[in-house]
Amino acid sequence: MEPAATLRDFSISFWIPTAVLGIALVIKLPTIIRLWRDPLLRAVGGLLLLACGVFVFCSPSTIARVNRLTGVPNISAPWCYSLLTAFCGSCLLLIITWRNGPDRSAVTRRARRWVVSVYSGVIAVLWVLFLLADVPVERLRDLDTYYATTPFMREEILLYLCAHALACLITARLLWNWVRAEGLDAWLRWGLKLLGVGYVLNLIFDAVKLVAVGARWLGGDLDWLSTDLAPPIAALSAILIAVGFILPHAGQYASDRWRVRLAHRQLRPLYVLMRTSAGEGVPFVLRATPELRLTRRETFIRDVLLPLARHLDTALGARAYAAALDLGHAPERARALASAVTILDAVEAKARMPEPPATAAAPDTTDLLREIGPVSRALRSPDEIATVRARAAADSAESVAAHE
Repeated sequence: MEPAATLRDFSISFWIPTAVLGIALVIKLPTIIRLWRDPLLRAVGGLLLLACGVFVFCSPSTIARVNRLTGVPNISAPWCYSLLTAFCGSCLLLIITWRNGPDRSAVTRRARRWVVSVYSGVIAVLWVLFLLADVPVERLRDLDTYYATTPFMREEILLYLCAHALACLITARLLWNWVRAEGLDAWLRWGLKLLGVGYVLNLIFDAVKLVAVGARWLGGDLDWLSTDLAPPIAALSAILIAVGFILPHAGQYASDRWRVRLAHRQLRPLYVLMRTSAGEGVPFVLRATPELRLTRRETFIRDVLLPLARHLDTALGARAYAAALDLGHAPERARALASAVTILDAVEAKARMPEPPATAAAPDTTDLLREIGPVSRALRSPDEIATVRARAAADSAESVAAHE
C-alpha cells in the first residue's frame, strides 16, 4: 500500500477542526465581551479566532477562491503563512498572560513586546519574500514542495516553518512545566495536557513539512509527507488545542452544576420530613435555576427547623450521640445520626402537642442549621437511626432504673 493513498483514506476534513475551534470561540465569546478588559480573555479570543482563520483560509477551496478574487496566483500562500505566524505569536502571548496573570512587571512587558515585534517582523518578511519570488503556477495543496527550490519562495517556506516550530516548542515546554506545578485544578491540568499534546503535534507537523521540503532540496520526492500526512496532523492538533481550551471551563461548569444538583438531591429526605411537619413545601417555579432551587430548599428547611427547635430534646440528642459512638460510628456520622434522631422525635412531639409548654426554652440550633446536609444524608439510613434511637432509649431506661 502506498502511504499517500492510505493517508487519503484517513484524512480529516479541515472543517472539523474549524467547527471545534468555532464552538470553543462561541463558548468563550460572551465572557470575552463581558470582561473585555481582561488580557487573558482577549488573548484566548484572539488565539481561537486566528486558529479558525488558519483552517478556513488554508482549505484548498478557500485558497482557490482567494487567488481568483485577487487575480494573483498563490496570493493565499503569504496570507496563510501570515495567519499561521500570527497564531504562533498569539500562543506565546497567551501563555505569558496565562502564567503571569495581571502581572505588569518589566519582564512580562518585555516578553510581550519581544513576541509582538519578532512575529510582526516575520510576517512583514514573508510578504517581501513573496513579492520577490516568481510563483506563476497556482498550487492548492502542494505549494510548499512544488516551490521548495524556488528562490525567495524557498526562504519564505523555511521562515514560516521555523517561526511556527519555535513558537510551538516554547509553548509546549511552558505548558509541560506548568502541568507539573502543584495545586492545579484537575480540569485545568487535563486541559493543559491536551494543549501540550496539541503543540507537540504541531512540532511533528513542522518536522514532516521540513523533511518533505528537504527531500526536494536533495532531489528526492517525499511530497506525500507534506500533502497527505501533515494536514491530518494539523487538524488533530487543532482539535486537541480547542478541547484543551474548552475543558477547564466546561469541566468546572459541569462540576459546579453536578455539585449543586447533588446537594439538592441529598437534602430531599430532610426536606420531605420538614414538609410533613409544616404541612406544605416550597412552591414549584418552572424557570428556577439549580442554584435557586437549592437555596430555596435550604431556606425552607431552616425556616421549619427554627420553630421546631422548641420541641427538640437535647438530653435525647446527647444520649443518641453517645449511643452512635458506642455502635462504632465516627464522630461526624454519630453527630448526624443523633441530630436525625432528635429531629424525628421533635416532629412526633409536635404532632402530639403543637405548642410546647410555656416553660420550654428553645435550645441552640446553630450547629444543627449548619449541618443540614449530613443530617439529611443520615435520614437515608432508617435502620441505623432506629438502632441508635433504640440504644438511646435503652440507655435512658437504664439510667432511670439506676436512679430508682
